[in-house]
Amino acid sequence: MTTNVAPMLDRLDAYDTWRWAVDLFDHRDYYAAATVLQHLVDTHPHEAELGEARELLARSYYHAALLDRAVDAARDLLDRDPCHAYAALLLTRALQRSSRHDEAAAARRLADVLGGAA
Repeated sequence: MTTNVAPMLDRLDAYDTWRWAVDLFDHRDYYAAATVLQHLVDTHPHEAELGEARELLARSYYHAALLDRAVDAARDLLDRDPCHAYAALLLTRALQRSSRHDEAAAARRLADVLGGAA
C-alpha cells in the first residue's frame, strides 16, 4: 500500500521527515519512503548529516524497483563519500537488476575494493 505523502511534507521539520521516512521503509512502503526522502534531500541539499538519508533513499528506490533512480542515488552517495562500501554495493545490485552488466562489473570491483560483500 502506497501512502499519499505529498500533502504532509511541508508541515514537517527535517527530523520528523526523516523519522516518517524510516517508518515508511520499515513498513515496506518503499515508494512513499523514497518520495519523503527525496523531499528531505531536495530541501536540505548541503546538509552533511544526510548521509543516512541518502543511503536510505537509494535503498528505497531499489526496493521500489525504480532502478535508474537507485543508480543515480547510489552514485550521488559515492560522489559525496567515495569510501561508502554499501553505496557501491547498492550501485552494483541496481545495475545488475537493470541488466547493465558492464557497468555493474565496474561497480562490483569498487565494492570489492571498499570491502562491500556483493
